[in-house]
Amino acid sequence: MTTRIPARFAACAAANRPALVTFVMAGDPDLATAQAILAALPAAGADIIELGMPFSDPMADGPGIQLAGQRALAAGQTLKKTLAMVAEFRKGDDATPIVLMGYYNPIYIFGVEAFIAAARQAGVDGLIVVDLPPEEDEELCIPALAAGLNFIRLTTPTTDDRRLPAVLKNTSGFVYYVSMTGITGATIKSHAAVGEAVKRIKSHTDLPVAVGFGIKTAEDAALIGRDADGVVVGTALCNALGDSLVDGKPTPGTVSAVTGLVASSPRGSGGQRPELRGASLPLAGGLSHRALSARGHRCHMRWANPAARP
Repeated sequence: MTTRIPARFAACAAANRPALVTFVMAGDPDLATAQAILAALPAAGADIIELGMPFSDPMADGPGIQLAGQRALAAGQTLKKTLAMVAEFRKGDDATPIVLMGYYNPIYIFGVEAFIAAARQAGVDGLIVVDLPPEEDEELCIPALAAGLNFIRLTTPTTDDRRLPAVLKNTSGFVYYVSMTGITGATIKSHAAVGEAVKRIKSHTDLPVAVGFGIKTAEDAALIGRDADGVVVGTALCNALGDSLVDGKPTPGTVSAVTGLVASSPRGSGGQRPELRGASLPLAGGLSHRALSARGHRCHMRWANPAARP
């Protein structure tokens, strides 16, 4: 199993702060700009990078991340190019964990065995595949774990104590808590409820727990970071990128629009969990946390109930 993810969470814990997990879409707005953003994220402050695999039919993404995926696909991004981005990144950075996040259909079309081998060779550390629930572990999860790739599972507010052991059974790397039932970019209704949910998950596992969905401000991040081991930023970064474009094309400020927002995110100092300042700072939008992996069919193109538990 790759060790970058546990090593990074351990380092953040030693610094007494949550890990900053950033999501960007591979190939958005084009391959060269996306590669430059990916390369610049660690220096800006990203502890772990989630790299989105663009897909034409996402069912849990809010508008910001859907648009990012559409821009990437329009620019010709493919899963093969996404893996090549990771390989290129690894030429200059062998420490920052990279997790591929997306949906199963592109992986199924690529071929599971071929995808796992290519991901391992490229330097991928883990996978988050939103629409593969535990009942489908033989499809991708078990082969990925056998090849040394972490398989990060989503939990949601509807994942109760009876369901949680099944969700956690083959989870590795960290647990991804989706803070609400809904799409990315929505608003957290109760920070206290999220904190209690994180504590409940931790009572079932020793894995770190990262929280995404609905983290819009520095105040959100501060409150969530009191209990969570990681805070995920996604929609805000995709929106910042989109806002920097002119007629859909990147500008000289596109890369810095993303990395500047990451750099403005609190990282903590002096061995203490950060007292996050500037509550109006758009630290994170909904994020790439696609929600809810409900039971489905092989290609998992739709959910009957978007609020269904994983």
